[in-house]
Amino acid sequence: MIERIGAEKTGAGGQKLPFVPAVRAGDFVYVSGQVAMDTDGEIVTGGIVAQTRKTIENIISVLASANCELSHVVKVNVWLDDPRDFWSFNRVYAEYFTDAPPARSTVASAIMVDAKIEMDVIAYDPRKD
Repeated sequence: MIERIGAEKTGAGGQKLPFVPAVRAGDFVYVSGQVAMDTDGEIVTGGIVAQTRKTIENIISVLASANCELSHVVKVNVWLDDPRDFWSFNRVYAEYFTDAPPARSTVASAIMVDAKIEMDVIAYDPRKD
């Protein structure tokens, strides 16, 4: 069974974005790429530290809508706009993923919006039907 989780997202200016925040497929939850977007659809100001925190907080919120939390995350993909931000990003990331960190890939890449970071995650949460 495939379940779409959450409403379609909107970006800056209320523009509809053509994806849902997450999809549950069996025991896995796939969270769409998240950036440091606030509730108004704008990227938060500040550098990589502030944007990493907001991005992870957005992931936590999407996971919660799927009845999951960071401890369920098994894989993280990270795109950094500037590779020089890697160590600052890593320090913030380590605050959230402490005891049993998931597998992770991190690459430098241009990001489609004016953000310094984008992350998506895959969570594992066996159904308790």
